[in-house]
Amino acid sequence: MAKVIGIDSSTQSCKAVVRDAETGELLASARAGHPDGTEVDPAAWWGALQDVLTQVGGLNSVSAVAVGGQQHGMVALDSAGRVIRKALLWNDTRSAQAAADMLAEVGAEAFVERTGVVPVASFTATKLRWLRDNEPENAAKVAAVALPHDWLTWRLRGYGPAGESPQGPVLEELVTDRSDASGTAYWSPADDSYDRDMLVSALGHDAILPRVLGPAESAPGDGFIVGAGAGDNAASGLGLDMHPGDVAVSLGTSGTVFAATGSRTRELTGTVCGFADATGGFLPLVCTYNAARILDAMARVLGVDHDELGMLALAARPGAGGVVLVPYFEGERTPNLPDATATLSGLTLANTCKESFARAAIEGMLCGLADGVDAIRELGVEVKRVLVIGGASVNPAVQQIAAQVFDVPVVIPEPGEYVANGAARQAAWALTGKRPTWPVELITSLDPDPQPVIRQQYQAAQQAYFA
Repeated sequence: MAKVIGIDSSTQSCKAVVRDAETGELLASARAGHPDGTEVDPAAWWGALQDVLTQVGGLNSVSAVAVGGQQHGMVALDSAGRVIRKALLWNDTRSAQAAADMLAEVGAEAFVERTGVVPVASFTATKLRWLRDNEPENAAKVAAVALPHDWLTWRLRGYGPAGESPQGPVLEELVTDRSDASGTAYWSPADDSYDRDMLVSALGHDAILPRVLGPAESAPGDGFIVGAGAGDNAASGLGLDMHPGDVAVSLGTSGTVFAATGSRTRELTGTVCGFADATGGFLPLVCTYNAARILDAMARVLGVDHDELGMLALAARPGAGGVVLVPYFEGERTPNLPDATATLSGLTLANTCKESFARAAIEGMLCGLADGVDAIRELGVEVKRVLVIGGASVNPAVQQIAAQVFDVPVVIPEPGEYVANGAARQAAWALTGKRPTWPVELITSLDPDPQPVIRQQYQAAQQAYFA
């Protein structure tokens, strides 16, 4: 029996799953935590990865491995393969001005045509511009730029700084995939190649970038092969076995909406990012900074757990009696409001109660993501069903309200490590040459139960941010 390992190196933790390459049967799993913060020493990711591999029995009996990782994070390496400074993560907004500067220089239409995206603080290119503007000595040292999954794949293959790795600092051995390259804002989805001029405009000079592998390609490891890996959302899409017509809504640290499509999308406002996926297609994506943490915050305020929050929410009518939460607690990426804060509005003596507040929290979380589904649909992407994933998706209130917010069937897959599962599928694909058809188990499927008052109230309250 050939075994494969899929790894998810996310913002909060590193997870690993071991699966049978033929059937997809789960054989083992493990988890290790990552440090908090929006900048992290990549050594912490490497340590967590070593931890989970030890927990699942190591790599000696494994045929293939692949890494899914948080997108956009800037790992800057010097000529000796050393990390120059802590990696700036996707949710580090200090590069907001750098993004504005790059957009002003290039223009939205040209940026989208060349890279598929409009620059915001999340993207690697804007972080490199921030480095150039604020830490010029560090910027001058940059010999190679990698993303978290690229760097971990490189280390897994035995490369790294001299004295810390058996293969040494061979920067030319960095590899990535289309999905993660498409989140840098210096890769062209039209040409499937890097836009070197865009990289230079960000960093100030050229640098080594990871070689982009196809979905079934691999690179050699020590007794096993290493798949291309993927950005976290693309890996999740592969883990869910998404096909055209499927749109995923992920309720994690961030909220994401992404679709499977065979055609490239172009959107000039930056609402929808024209990313690539892990299968050779495309993954138009909308990201919000605020998702499941909205429920954490409201549960804390109300002094209840998530189950009790859900029961309170279901005791209120759709629309929460007029109470609306626009949940921009951490600023927001979509819409691009990095300095925004949350607002709770529509309060009266009659509706100021735990039930209304609980329901407003769930409705607010889902309405922001429903806006993302609409934005993707407006680009001509077919939406046949919405798959809701993430820990909050198992809450009955979230499920019921999702059916009231979205206008297509809502599918709730069994909870699982879909990024790690997608990486495992990719490892099996690289091993066998065939995309796995492992089954995805579902909890339930709900028909749409539209309650227009929910979206109408949310959109009216949201307009205050743009007045």
